[in-house]
Amino acid sequence: MRLMVSGGGTGGHIYPALALIERLKQLEPATEILYVGTHRGLEDKIVPAAHIAFKTIQIQGFKRSLSLDNIKTVYLFLKSVRDAKKMIREFKPDVVLGTGGYVSGAVLYAATRLHIPTVIHEQNSVVGVTNKFLSRFVNEIGISFEAAREQFPASKVTMTGNPRAQQVAHSQRNFSWQEIGLVDEKPTMMIFGGSQGAPKINSSVVEAISTFNQRDYQVVFATGQKRYEQVKNQLGDRKIGTNIVIRPYISNMPDMLPKVAVIVGRAGATSIAEITALGIPSILIPSPYVTANHQVKNAQALVDQNAAEMITEDKLNGAALIKAADKLMQNDSLRLQMANAAKNMGIDDAADRLIGLLKRAQQDNK
Repeated sequence: MRLMVSGGGTGGHIYPALALIERLKQLEPATEILYVGTHRGLEDKIVPAAHIAFKTIQIQGFKRSLSLDNIKTVYLFLKSVRDAKKMIREFKPDVVLGTGGYVSGAVLYAATRLHIPTVIHEQNSVVGVTNKFLSRFVNEIGISFEAAREQFPASKVTMTGNPRAQQVAHSQRNFSWQEIGLVDEKPTMMIFGGSQGAPKINSSVVEAISTFNQRDYQVVFATGQKRYEQVKNQLGDRKIGTNIVIRPYISNMPDMLPKVAVIVGRAGATSIAEITALGIPSILIPSPYVTANHQVKNAQALVDQNAAEMITEDKLNGAALIKAADKLMQNDSLRLQMANAAKNMGIDDAADRLIGLLKRAQQDNK
C-alpha cells in the first residue's frame, strides 16, 4: 500500500497516525508512507524523529472574529490545495488518511478532487472543524467516541477506536517502580497535565503534597518541562516524602502506564485511548482551553460508565484532589470496578480496524 497521511498541530492528531503507521508496517512491511504536515506544528519534529518521510505545506486556521488575516487564510488554503495536489501526483497514494488539524483539510480536499480514496479519523467526542468540513467529501470516517457518530453523515461512519490504544495495549516492557526510586508493592498514582504541564493541576499538587507525604500510596508527578522550576519554587522547603517522585517530564510513559493504579490528568483523545486500552481508573481534569469544551465531553463518556471521576478545573484545588485520590487509592475494590469499566470501553484492535477502513475506501472508490 502507498499511504499518504496528514494530521498536525497537536499530539492528539499525530500520535494516532504514528500508531496506525507502525501497525501497518508490521502487517505490510513494503508499505510506502508519506506524511504531510506543517513546519509550525509538533509534527515537524515528531514525524521525522520516527523516520517517516515528511513534507510540509503552509496553512493557517481562520480567526473566529472578523479579521483581515482571514483573507490570508483563504489564500493559503487555496495555495496549499495546489501544493498538496502536486505532492499527490508525485507520490501516487492508494489512499489518503487525515487525522485532524488544518493541514489535513487541504491535503484530503486535494485528494478528493483528484479522485483518490480518502479516510478521516476523529479522535474526540466533539468533531473538529476540519473533519466536519471534510466529511462531505471523503469515502470513510472512523470515530473513537459514539458521541461523534451523529455529527457525521451516518452512512460513512465506522467505530474504529483510537490506534494509540492498540499501540499502548501491546507494550511489552516489564517496568519496575524501583527504576525511579519507588517500590512495586504499593499502589501508585500518576499525575500529569501534558508535556507542557498545567498550572492549575501543578498548584493543586503543591497544595496537597504535605498530605500525600502521609499516605500509604505512591505518587509520580510530572510538572511539564517548562514548569518544573516554577513548581520547585512553589514547593519551597516543603518536605517531599519517599513515596513521591517529581519529574519535569515522563519520556517512557507507555512503559509506566501498565503499572499505574490511578491516573490524574487531562481528558484529551490520546489520554482517553491509553486509559481505556489498559483499563486504568482515572481522575480526569478536562482542559477548559479547547474547542467546544470537547475534553469535558470526552471525560463524561467515562464518568457515565463509572470508569472515571471528573473534577472541572474551576473546582480543582488541593483539597479536592486529595479527596478524589483517597477515594480511589484507598479502595482496592472500587479501583478494580473502575478498571474493568474502563477496559470494557477500550478497543484494543483500533489500528487494525482503521487499516480495514483504508482498504474499504479503496474498494469504495473503484
